[in-house]
Amino acid sequence: MINIVLYEPEIPGNTGNIMRTCVATGTRLHLIKPLGFDVDDNTLKRSGVNYIDKLEWFVYENWNDFISKNDGEFYYFTRYGHKPHSSFDYSKVEKDIYLVFGKESTGIPKEILSDHLDKCMRIPMTDNVRSLNLSNCAAICVYEVLRQKDYKDLLFDEPHKGKDFLEK
Repeated sequence: MINIVLYEPEIPGNTGNIMRTCVATGTRLHLIKPLGFDVDDNTLKRSGVNYIDKLEWFVYENWNDFISKNDGEFYYFTRYGHKPHSSFDYSKVEKDIYLVFGKESTGIPKEILSDHLDKCMRIPMTDNVRSLNLSNCAAICVYEVLRQKDYKDLLFDEPHKGKDFLEK
């Protein structure tokens, strides 16, 4: 199972977009408090559209609460990482995969990252920006894991209008 972990997310629109990505990819979402919004925030619901009821998600009081309840392979995304997100071989990972992202303003605390330097990564980009939008990062990274796992359990054809919609 693939999991997205948001450490103290601040912007409801980003979290709502990530919720939608999680539903689209069969990914679980973990939110670690404090949150910069209420989970019933209208912006959160608007971004997640009408998919939130299909989402498997959890909220934790703090990092220690999260760690005590979850086990698997953890990967940390930070602008200070030295390895690209595509440098890991997720295809052979048999445990749950946790993609950990920090809050929009400051990222994941150095105290957490320093114990996991071998699993810290960065999405390559120019020096013109510090980082990409959080919801874009989550989507890029989830789809890299899914690509390496051959998009297991995902549909290759649009389910509502049919496989041959363009041909008609």
